[in-house]
Amino acid sequence: MHTGDTATGWLRAKWGDMNGDMKQAKYGTGERWLGLGLILLSAAAFGSTSILARLAFAAGSDTLTVLFVRFALATAVLMTIMLVKRMPLPSGRILIGLIALGMIGRAGQGVAYFTALTLAPAGLVALLLYLYPALVTLLAVIFLREKLTAIKAGAVLVALAGTALAVGPEAGGRPLGIVLGLLTAAVYAVYIIVSSHITRYAGAFVASTVIVAATALSYGGLVAVHGATWPSTALGWAAIVVMALFSTVVGTVSFFAGLQRVGPTNAATLSTFEPVVTVALAALVLGEALAPVQLVGGALILLAVLVLARKG
Repeated sequence: MHTGDTATGWLRAKWGDMNGDMKQAKYGTGERWLGLGLILLSAAAFGSTSILARLAFAAGSDTLTVLFVRFALATAVLMTIMLVKRMPLPSGRILIGLIALGMIGRAGQGVAYFTALTLAPAGLVALLLYLYPALVTLLAVIFLREKLTAIKAGAVLVALAGTALAVGPEAGGRPLGIVLGLLTAAVYAVYIIVSSHITRYAGAFVASTVIVAATALSYGGLVAVHGATWPSTALGWAAIVVMALFSTVVGTVSFFAGLQRVGPTNAATLSTFEPVVTVALAALVLGEALAPVQLVGGALILLAVLVLARKG
């Protein structure tokens, strides 16, 4: 038996027939358009993270502290809503899977990404991260038996090309930084594939709550060892609060809700809208100049989004 067949069989044994579950969860045209909007909303939320983080860093805080406070505040909000609405937590392997997605997937991806930023140029690390739509597409074909059409494959390639132009990758960087950048993309791709299945059982909101809480716990442990560096200004604290409410709560819930409606490949491709938001906010908030090549990159990403929207 091939390695891929063994892995697929193991996943089915643990989580059920993924292909069958996806067929049962098909949505109508209206729901798919809602899914498209939700993924773009999550991309806008996640795309604002870098700008908000820079404001917090300028106030004297550091990466681990910002990540911990961000996810801790988001956990408090999500847990409060769950308590008010009396929404039960999942149990068994679904709960374990969601905790693993938070502690290993979300937190692990964050640590790898920010460590890579210290070892390689930011543009190169961002480009390596945005290889994840191609990886998600490959994994979805192998494990979820998702059909890869020419339109979908073309949209992925156009989005990757647009991302390369939008983030403006720089040459150089230590080999370890490049490896960590690739690891970030791989971890995030697996995170999306597994999430696309588990969230069908737990629901988008409950899944978001457990994953965010598990992520906060991981960062809390790292801060306990490393120590915290708090923001020294009101603007720095405000940036973290907005990051918790918009970038995390809104971004995570809308992503999982959209993921259920459009599938992992489309969700990953549509998420390449994130760098467009980041570049636009950098120009509006931080006064950074937009290069013509970045505008071309943004146009290509929007083209990929429109192609997928028309296909849906």
